[in-house]
Amino acid sequence: MQTAALPETEVLAQRARTALERCGLARLPEPVGAAGTARTPITGQNLFPLEHDTPESVGRVVGTAQDTFASTWRDTPAPERGQLVRRFGELLREHKADLAELVTIEVGKIRSEALGEVQEMIDICEFALGLSRQLYGRTMPSERPGHRLMETWHPLGVVGVISAFNFPVAVWSWNTCVALVCGNTVVWKPSELTPLTALGCHALLQRAAEDVGAPADVHRLVLGDAQVGQALVEDERVELLSATGSTAMGRTVAPKVAARMGRCLLELGGNNAAVVTPSADLDLAARGSVFAAAGTAGQRCTTLRRLIVHEDVVDQLVERVVDAYGQLRERIGDPYQEETLVGPLVAERAHSAMRSALEQAEAEGGRILVGGARCLEKEAADAYYVEPAVVRMPEQTDVVRQETFAPILYVLTYRTFDEAVRLHNDVPQGLSSAVFTQDQAEAERFLAASGSDCGIVNVNIGTSGAEIGGAFGGEKDTGGGRESGSDAWRSYMRRATNTVNYGGELPLAQGVRFL
Repeated sequence: MQTAALPETEVLAQRARTALERCGLARLPEPVGAAGTARTPITGQNLFPLEHDTPESVGRVVGTAQDTFASTWRDTPAPERGQLVRRFGELLREHKADLAELVTIEVGKIRSEALGEVQEMIDICEFALGLSRQLYGRTMPSERPGHRLMETWHPLGVVGVISAFNFPVAVWSWNTCVALVCGNTVVWKPSELTPLTALGCHALLQRAAEDVGAPADVHRLVLGDAQVGQALVEDERVELLSATGSTAMGRTVAPKVAARMGRCLLELGGNNAAVVTPSADLDLAARGSVFAAAGTAGQRCTTLRRLIVHEDVVDQLVERVVDAYGQLRERIGDPYQEETLVGPLVAERAHSAMRSALEQAEAEGGRILVGGARCLEKEAADAYYVEPAVVRMPEQTDVVRQETFAPILYVLTYRTFDEAVRLHNDVPQGLSSAVFTQDQAEAERFLAASGSDCGIVNVNIGTSGAEIGGAFGGEKDTGGGRESGSDAWRSYMRRATNTVNYGGELPLAQGVRFL
């Protein structure tokens, strides 16, 4: 592992301030009421205090967003709304390095991953700009002469977005850029672990609104803890609540939104698996698995957590994976260093969850093949750097069926392809999946309705690294929501079915006669 000293917390704090100033935030919101802090997992230390919102201030923010929606934004032509995200995309290009800096400081992502996340934002701006001229409704044939039957799509109102720490800017942008071109206003509550990235994004979007003459209040930001999120969840003026986080969080949020007849878009946990068949290119499978399992220190919702390998090739594949993990051990550390591949876990609770899962796996018959130890503790006692772990399991036990948000890869074996699919689907979550095979029939079976039960189903690539052109989301305990591309925009709009009578007569549908 790396032995070079980690950056000083004071240096990281100054880098964060500089990045925020470059994004256009002249002054940080210093605490005057509710107090919070900005923190970095790189050293495990606090950077500086910040003001938090309160449930009362959230109510005022939602009211402002609702007023802006009703007074101007919903009636602004969609192509004109698209100009806001076009300008936002231009500013993101100019400040890509600044936002990536904030992502690295607050999440601990290595530089290339942080830059890649900001690139996702740029990509969704391009997608949403095109979408602003393609919010299509259908025209259907009417059974009545002299009538036209069609559908139109209209904005919902205020969209609340609650985002998670691991993708602090990309997932917010998926929701926000699409929601804005659909004619909604947005109130964003980021993870309390990543307020700085949120402040940077909000500052750039405010600049974009000013540049194109859009109302400043089309997007509002609220910072704080679970109470602040709760206020957003329970506010009846929030027509759609998009929430990203754990399944436990979703089980709390969904009933509360449903009780007030609101809409939910949930992106929750994943327990993603790759099936490796005897015909697979094992070098390809190993490379794809290692990045998917160890990238972002195992803290992606699409992280590979289960490797289901045919018993004829499991030893060969495991040898490759364990060898790669041995190389990773030398590249854990400061995410600013170019050679680093694995940065820190976000906080102590992530490390505790990892240790508990490994202990349970051993108690259930598992064998740790590599990794699992904490490292760099002397360099940063309050930061949590760990060696990604590979664990050989005799079967799919309770711990394997749970999602542990840390770099643990469980290896399971199978004999028949049907058995592999059953193992794959026998977990509560249903986000992302993959099969590595050179057999077209196996690939097609995995893609079929009787194959993977996930929202994302890949062939010969890993489970992580989705592109914005496709709808992102999963089934079962993953929540069923869809964000980003394809027709995910429909979640942010309401549909109206219209019948136009231009014939002068009044025939009734289904041949009904009345008067």
